[in-house]
Amino acid sequence: MGAQRKAGGQEPAELGSQEAINEVRLVGRLSAVPEEKELPSGDTLVSFRVVVPRPPDPKRTTKVDALECVAWTSRAKRSVRSWRMGDVVEVDGELRRRFFRTGSGPASRVEVQVTKGRVVRRARTG
Repeated sequence: MGAQRKAGGQEPAELGSQEAINEVRLVGRLSAVPEEKELPSGDTLVSFRVVVPRPPDPKRTTKVDALECVAWTSRAKRSVRSWRMGDVVEVDGELRRRFFRTGSGPASRVEVQVTKGRVVRRARTG
């Protein structure tokens, strides 16, 4: 199986004869207004949480997954800034583990690094 060049000219990573894939697609409800943050480096990001219902299962008490998402690129940040709490959104991206320092020492978080997103349905107002 030959590696195919992906968009942007990147070669996919390979694991033996299997291509490595890190793709995330979420469709869910925005739990709060997206928040823009400036990092100590001066970079800005827009973070938000997408709540995705789980399929019904009587053995499970958790009925949803609340997934942290972050937009780093200008295009993704522009899209996300206009979203409102309760909007149903669709995001595509990659799962990332980000390391940073806090007042109590090193920390990390797993989040979806959004490459593109759109509103599927606006939240009801009024």
